[in-house]
Amino acid sequence: MRAIVMYPNKILRTKTAVINRVDNDLIKDINDLKEVLLFEKNHVAGLAAVQIGLNRRFFGLLMSNDKEMKIFINPKIEATFGERVTPMMVFENGEKETFLEGCLSFTGLFGVVKRYLKLEGSWDEIENGKLVRKKGIFEGVDAIAFAHEGEHLDGILFIDYIKKESRELYKYVGDKKMKWDVEKVVGEER
Repeated sequence: MRAIVMYPNKILRTKTAVINRVDNDLIKDINDLKEVLLFEKNHVAGLAAVQIGLNRRFFGLLMSNDKEMKIFINPKIEATFGERVTPMMVFENGEKETFLEGCLSFTGLFGVVKRYLKLEGSWDEIENGKLVRKKGIFEGVDAIAFAHEGEHLDGILFIDYIKKESRELYKYVGDKKMKWDVEKVVGEER
């Protein structure tokens, strides 16, 4: 099984090229991503090909409604609805808590990233050995994951938003949550 690529590996800053055809290499790469995503399924919503060292323009998501795995080839955000907001989690008892976004390429780091909570996306799927364009609406966690994984394919990382917007970053060590300096993290990249 392929390993997760960890920051500051340079492939995480790669802008991937559009996939134009279906071949055995693409099928193998998709199956490799599916294997890793299924292994990590209790910890993540999605995984981009670059995160397992593949310079390929696709990602996989575990959809929130039923945890069905879906592969998105050549994904694109077509439209956003509303404003970028700080996502909140609402618990059954009515309490709210800020949603902390994380990434498998950043062990134990989570931060506050403003996101659109509804978007329209387009992507390719493989049907009968060909790429077929699809469109759909994503909301909530699925919208956040679609944007997060899509940004990986353009070399954009969630810490870029945290740094640019001076948002909170936290490091978890076991159950302990500590405020973390984003400069410590991005300094590793230099």
